[in-house]
Amino acid sequence: MSGLDLGIRGRRALVAASSAGLGLATAQALHAAGCQVAISGRDPDRLAHAAATMPGCRAIIGDVSHTPGAIALVETAVDQLGGIDILVTNAGGPPAGNFATTPAEAYPLALSLNLLSVVAMCQAAVPAMRSQRWGRVVAITSVSVRQPIAHLILSNTARAGVTGFLKTLALEIAKDGVTVNSVQPGLHATDRLLQLYGGTVDGVADGIPARIVGDPGDFGRVAAFLCSEHAKFMTGVALPVDGGAYAGLQ
Repeated sequence: MSGLDLGIRGRRALVAASSAGLGLATAQALHAAGCQVAISGRDPDRLAHAAATMPGCRAIIGDVSHTPGAIALVETAVDQLGGIDILVTNAGGPPAGNFATTPAEAYPLALSLNLLSVVAMCQAAVPAMRSQRWGRVVAITSVSVRQPIAHLILSNTARAGVTGFLKTLALEIAKDGVTVNSVQPGLHATDRLLQLYGGTVDGVADGIPARIVGDPGDFGRVAAFLCSEHAKFMTGVALPVDGGAYAGLQ
C-alpha cells in the first residue's frame, strides 16, 4: 500500500479462499504492505493466476468448506511460511434461498462453510499468535450480519453465528497482543455479485447511498489496515464496508 507504512513488513499472512474476489483483493493489499503471503483456493488454474499477481506468494490448493480442510490449510501455510502472524478467514457464500425454499438439511453445510471453518482455522492458528504475543485475525463476513439480506437465509444465519464467536474470541485473547476483527462487505464488484444478480450489476448501485458498487481493491486495503500495527487497539470490531447501505445506528 503506497503512502502509509502499515508496520507489518515481513509478517506472515494466510488469506483463505483468495483466488478471486475480496479474498484476493485482501491478499494483494497485504502483499503490497510487505507481508509474506499465502493464498488458497480449490481451482488450480485460477489460484496460479492469482498468485502470479504477487511475486513470491505461496499458493495452496485447499478447501475450507469443512473442518479438516480448514485445519489442513493452516498447517500447510505454517509449513510454507514458517508460521502465521496474520490470518484472514474467508469462504464462498452458501446457496441463495429463503425460509420456504431452504430445506433443513442445507443448514449444516452452510454452518460448516461460514462458521465452523472459521472456528477451525482460529483453533489451528491462534495459539501460536498468543505465544508470540502478536497476531491479527480478520474475518471477511457480510453486512447481512447487521441487516439480513433477502433470499440469503443460509448466509445470514451462519455469518451471524461466526460474528458471535469472533467477538467472544477477541475478548478472551486481547491481553495477549492478538486482535480479532471482522469486515462486513456490502455489494462489491465480484463474481459472487454477478451470480446473485443474474450476470449483471446494472442498477445495483441505485440501492446504495454512495451510488457506486464497491471496489474490491478498496475493501482489501481496509482489511489490510485492520491487520496493521496501527490497528493494535482495535479488537472485537465488526466493520461495515457497504457504501452506507446499513441504515442502523449501531
